[in-house]
This record gives sequence, C-alpha cells and structure tokens, in this order.
Amino acid sequence: MTVNFTAFEIFEIAEQIERNGAKFYRDAATISADKSIQRFFLQLAAMEDNHEKIFAQMRQNLQDETDDTKVFDPNNEMVYYLKAMAKSAGWEGKAASRVEFTGSETPVQIIKTAIQAEKASIDYYLGLKEFVSSQTGKNKVDGIIKEEMGHVVTLQKHLEQLGS
Repeated sequence: MTVNFTAFEIFEIAEQIERNGAKFYRDAATISADKSIQRFFLQLAAMEDNHEKIFAQMRQNLQDETDDTKVFDPNNEMVYYLKAMAKSAGWEGKAASRVEFTGSETPVQIIKTAIQAEKASIDYYLGLKEFVSSQTGKNKVDGIIKEEMGHVVTLQKHLEQLGS
C-alpha cells in the first residue's frame, strides 16, 4: 500500500492537539481553588492557543503540501503504527480531550498528567515525522517538537516549585 502523509496534515493534527491542550488547562483552572494555580493553568492554555496559531501559520506557509512523493508500505504497517500512536497518546490525536476532572485532583496530579500528555505529543510527532518525505516538511515538524518540549520544561519547573 502506498501512503502519502504530508506535513500539511501533521499541522492540522497539531492544531487540534493544541486546542485539546488548551481545553485541558482551562478545565484544570476551573477546578483549582488556588488563584496562583488557576493563573498558571490559564497561562498554559494561552500558550496552547498561541501554539495553535503558530502551527496554523506554519501550515499556511507550507510550500511542500502538494509533494507527490509516496511512501511504500506493502504490509500496511504505517496505518497500524499511526493508529497505535493516536490511541496511546492521551488527548493527543483525539478530537477532544479524554481527561475529565472530578474536582479532587491536586495541582501536582494535574501537572503530572499534563507532562505525560506533552511527552506523548512529542512521541506522536516524532513518529509522524518519519512519514513526511520532504526535508522542508521534516524541518517544520521539528518546529512542533521543539514547541512541545518547551511545554514539558515549563511544566517540570512548576512541578519542582510545588515541591514534587
């Protein structure tokens, strides 16, 4: 089976992932009693909103979206890989966040969940990058990965400030 998976499509997925992340952080802010934690989660939501805009702009700027290069996949393994990545990636790759808060979560628990989701998004993009044929497209996906790594750093720093 021949599959054509472009950076353009990866950016569309990235935009949805960022919308899902923003919803997660806004929901987390809603259940947090501490005003400083609420502000932190709202700042993270704003970062996700900004990244969605960045990814939308990157997608609009793509020159390689009509790349006709195909990936040879005679055993249909790529489709299975992409499905597995999407299913295992927390809220990543989903139409909506699967995380629903009960209201009893601590900020530390929420941040740890967020770190895992951000790491999963990095894994997701690393996997998807392998299926983009052009170097320009790969470079664009690398930009997404760097943005997500920045999220992990921000979350980890805050987690350590909370003493965990």
